[in-house]
Amino acid sequence: MKKFIIGLFSICLFACPTFAENNAELPSETGIVESIQYEDVQNIEQGDNNVKQVALVKVLSGKFKGTERLIDNMLTGNPAYDINLNKGDKVILHVEKKSDEVIDADDLDFFIADIKRDNALMFVSGLFVILLLLIGRKKGIYSLVSIIATVALIFFMLMPMILSGFCPIASAVLVGILSTIITIYLVGGFNSKSSSAIIGTSLSLIFAGGLSLFTIYLAHLTGFAGEESMFLYSAHPELNFPGLLSASMIIAALGALMDTGVSIASAINEIYETDKTLSIKQLFKSGMNIGKDVIGTMSNTLILVYLGASLPLVLLSNNIDLQKFFNLNQVATEISSALIGSIAILLCVPLTALISAYLIKNQKEKVEFDFDK
Repeated sequence: MKKFIIGLFSICLFACPTFAENNAELPSETGIVESIQYEDVQNIEQGDNNVKQVALVKVLSGKFKGTERLIDNMLTGNPAYDINLNKGDKVILHVEKKSDEVIDADDLDFFIADIKRDNALMFVSGLFVILLLLIGRKKGIYSLVSIIATVALIFFMLMPMILSGFCPIASAVLVGILSTIITIYLVGGFNSKSSSAIIGTSLSLIFAGGLSLFTIYLAHLTGFAGEESMFLYSAHPELNFPGLLSASMIIAALGALMDTGVSIASAINEIYETDKTLSIKQLFKSGMNIGKDVIGTMSNTLILVYLGASLPLVLLSNNIDLQKFFNLNQVATEISSALIGSIAILLCVPLTALISAYLIKNQKEKVEFDFDK
């Protein structure tokens, strides 16, 4: 059984399409700002004054490590686009060739792409992993493996499939089901409880995919709900953006669906272990009673996740007519995503409760494998 999970994960990685070719000629490099000078620049066309930072940057990586370059950094006064540098800041450098042949650093142009932030991300990630292992112990290890598996499936399977022209909705459902199988079997072990949770979650995920597609068609959602969609369109105009929107809704609901499915299946399994004389109907009824509590908290959690991520958009409602606000493409997209995930959770409860009651009650030979044993 243990080999089954390893084999399944290996097949998912090696059978999936490879990444699209990286069109960037040169990789980005890192640098550190050693000094900054400020200059006023007048924009003749627009008639306004901008500030230019002339930063002395020392290259910290690559072939020309240790070299220093003076790089102009324009400040327009718009915090959404400005990169306000300070001495000692580490930055990401975009590198371009001046000519076909590169002999020294003078044959390259360096531009400041952004602040280097991955160190902070590594710190937060390390803290998360340490706490997960300290608190979860063995289960924490399996949870960490499942997280890595899910991220790998998204980056090495879902992304290449969509970029290669596969249906985004089918791709998202397939990746979601594979992630569900790997995660629940790793954390819960091979048993009827885990199988019930997987079936209930997978059926709810498929329903969410169909509902998202219908909602996008009904509400005339375009799939362009943010700047990242426009950037993607400029690079890949051939992609199905309404389909991408549906895929994002499916992936967003996946975690909450898995949580709901496992909660219901585990509860019914514990009830059955306590009293094995209970019938399928009684087990189902108990699962539904528990599910009513789960529904309230999980749906609320999903709604709050979307509200928190869209807080600037929510604040915008104070400055615009409400009818116009709720009919904005981006607002309608966020509301639809939250509601579709919540509806899928509602469906997951009775499905998982019914499947769990049947499988757990009717298992004739209880042959289980749990990684924790």
